[in-house]
Amino acid sequence: MAAENQEPLLEKIYYENCPGCKVDRLKETKLGIPYKELSFIWIVVLCTALPISSLFPFLYFMLRDFRIATNVEDIGYYAGYVGSAYMFGRVLTSIFWGAVADRYGRKPVIMFGTFSVVIFNTLFGLSTNFWMAITTRFLLGCFNGLLGPMKAYACEVCRDEYQALSLSLLSSAKGVGLILGPALGGFLAQPADKYPSLFPDGSLFATFPYFLPCLCISLYAAAACIASLWLPETLHKHGESSGKKNIEAANSTDSKESLWTNWPLISSIIAYCVFSLHDTAYAEIFSLWAVSPRNLGGLSLTTQNVVFQIFLYPVVERIFGHIKITRVAAILSVPLLASYTLIAKISGISLALALNCASLFKNVLSLAIITGLFILQNKAVPQNQRGAANGLAMTGTSLFKAFGPASGGVLFSWSQTRRDASFLPGTQMVFFILNVVEVIGLLMTFKR
Repeated sequence: MAAENQEPLLEKIYYENCPGCKVDRLKETKLGIPYKELSFIWIVVLCTALPISSLFPFLYFMLRDFRIATNVEDIGYYAGYVGSAYMFGRVLTSIFWGAVADRYGRKPVIMFGTFSVVIFNTLFGLSTNFWMAITTRFLLGCFNGLLGPMKAYACEVCRDEYQALSLSLLSSAKGVGLILGPALGGFLAQPADKYPSLFPDGSLFATFPYFLPCLCISLYAAAACIASLWLPETLHKHGESSGKKNIEAANSTDSKESLWTNWPLISSIIAYCVFSLHDTAYAEIFSLWAVSPRNLGGLSLTTQNVVFQIFLYPVVERIFGHIKITRVAAILSVPLLASYTLIAKISGISLALALNCASLFKNVLSLAIITGLFILQNKAVPQNQRGAANGLAMTGTSLFKAFGPASGGVLFSWSQTRRDASFLPGTQMVFFILNVVEVIGLLMTFKR
């Protein structure tokens, strides 16, 4: 038959000076899990995740010290604005950083992003007023555009059969950062009050009581920036003179297809945005709820008590697939959140045990949801659009996350003014609204 005499439509061509081709060639010869590259991904993603929520345990106390709020109940409003500043900065620049990553490579954007954490996170810890805190958080968001390129990088650095593992490691690093960050913020904030023998009055950390956790994160970011020097570049750079296209782009049906008309991508981004709004509002509300007084419906914990937990994904993904996992995790989150108002009625060791178990389960479910959506987004586009696609996803989710802390702070403050309401009084209304957002995200997974 004529078909038997035809040559393959596309031969794999490797260009000597192309970093992407070097990685592809290595993937063909090295069949195992790329442990070194995945460890670098974990280190760098942890760096960008730590500053996102590290401020939540001490933000209430920081704003109280700034004396910006007239009443205690108003602190939640101002906390929301500071929490939103980071995400609003990311909204403005995520597409730009994604385009830069597609044009010049993933590695330069990753290195610049880690370095920006060193500068602006340090300055945030030295904030002396409300406006300095908002400005430094906003600039941190503007210049820290590496999460989108890291999602693309995680898919490109390993073989197809390990992409679920790679993206689950990425989301677990992000999850650990969203847990370890608040832990650092809670244990290391106000060190002169907690550890007076180590940090006496008049010391730098007594003058700037919220600087120590920020400094620790900045030092880790500096180490991550140095470690990223060993990251191999995965972007194909064949040059115009070769007259040949990127191998993956040539395999795609239409490498220049508009991202806006790519419905699998856009639908997964929309669902990602809704779940991100929920998770960010939850993180803000949980921290405010935990440290606010009992008479206002809170738990009266100190910054040292506000700690989360997490972990898990790839084996279950192979059995059930990422879409089913995302849906089941969203369904299980609803009764879990509804139980939080019951947790507030207990105290002592029972409270600590119930709170940490609930937080552990909530974070595991959130990671399962986000990992599944990461896989959807990266499979929806070819490599030459992956940076821009993830940048678009980060823009959308950052916009929703920018509203998350602000809306969460406003919602929490409002709930404290209606503790005697007949319908869903106090924090019951807060967790009810969080569940409504979760259900909307669940419904979006059926519109792919």
